[in-house]
Amino acid sequence: MSEQKRTGSRIVQETMAPQDTYELGKRLGKKAQPGQIYCLDGELGVGKTVFAQGFAAGLGISEPVNSPTFTILQQYEEGRLPLYHFDVYRIGDVEEMDEIGYEDCFYGDGVCLIEWSQLIAEILPEDVIRVRIEKEPERAFEYRRITIE
Repeated sequence: MSEQKRTGSRIVQETMAPQDTYELGKRLGKKAQPGQIYCLDGELGVGKTVFAQGFAAGLGISEPVNSPTFTILQQYEEGRLPLYHFDVYRIGDVEEMDEIGYEDCFYGDGVCLIEWSQLIAEILPEDVIRVRIEKEPERAFEYRRITIE
């Protein structure tokens, strides 16, 4: 894994392989606190699910973690904190979030990880942790720049 750069409350981590992205997620999962919301954004195929799998591992979750693209929400209760993993890519209207009871997750005792969070920006609390994953194929096929703020 490349060196980490910190600017104020922003951290930029460069990764060179999916395992590095997983390990960064795992480190953040180990530090996660109840009530935190991590907004995970980036293009299709940048490694959001790999990051989420590492994050879950950091919480002590051993069951398989997959992106809940068609169910919108997957809950994992076995870790040190409940994990509410959202994938809102296929959401048609933000009101669909009411139907799945998002407020119980956002304001509960667990931690939320939301893929494609920009699609539900109007219902997100102000104090979320933003994680943006970007790729630069011209630099290297597996290269990722992960910005956390």
